[in-house]
Amino acid sequence: MPVANPPLTAQQARQVSCIDCGLLLPIDSVEPTCQRCGAALHSRHTNSLNRTWALLISDIIFYIPANLLPITLTTAVGKTEGDTIMQGVIYFLFSGDWPVALVIFTASIMVPMLKMAALTYLLISVQRHSSHRPLDRAKIYRMVEFVGRWSMIDVFVVTIMVALVQLGALASIQAGSGAIFFCGVVIITMLAAESFDPRLIWDECGDDD
Repeated sequence: MPVANPPLTAQQARQVSCIDCGLLLPIDSVEPTCQRCGAALHSRHTNSLNRTWALLISDIIFYIPANLLPITLTTAVGKTEGDTIMQGVIYFLFSGDWPVALVIFTASIMVPMLKMAALTYLLISVQRHSSHRPLDRAKIYRMVEFVGRWSMIDVFVVTIMVALVQLGALASIQAGSGAIFFCGVVIITMLAAESFDPRLIWDECGDDD
């Protein structure tokens, strides 16, 4: 629904907001740093889209082996077996621990996929200079940024299992190569969300919502 008098953005008002402390300063200020905290002033993050795209593509590349390679290696009676994330979900599901299976599936498979899809949508909408529903897109970005830290839950589970299940010659559990790639997925997604400048969402806002 069109807004009668949409408020000016900081850029339209020739102002720039400090990234660190939020102080609003004239965009044409001769001072390249914030007068309050000394941080460098940028109207928009330099090469934000290029960096975010590079990190997102790396994230997608890491996501494939993170799900195909074993995340744990279990050794029992001299025999070693590897389990992927999905195999772990299926194991807990058929063992009756469906809440654990649901948590692992959501945090380790669905959430990373949805975050990558959300960042892709935000990048494409900004590059297409879309002014469609900027508030909803800003909420999507804040959700991606907030949820990112909780995706490490599967890595924490593996760490706890490795620490607890060490029974000498009888049985032992070690982190597999999939855990390394999964850590990479989580870290790179967080970096991609940080490198994306959400202010770009509002640059093309006109009269339509």
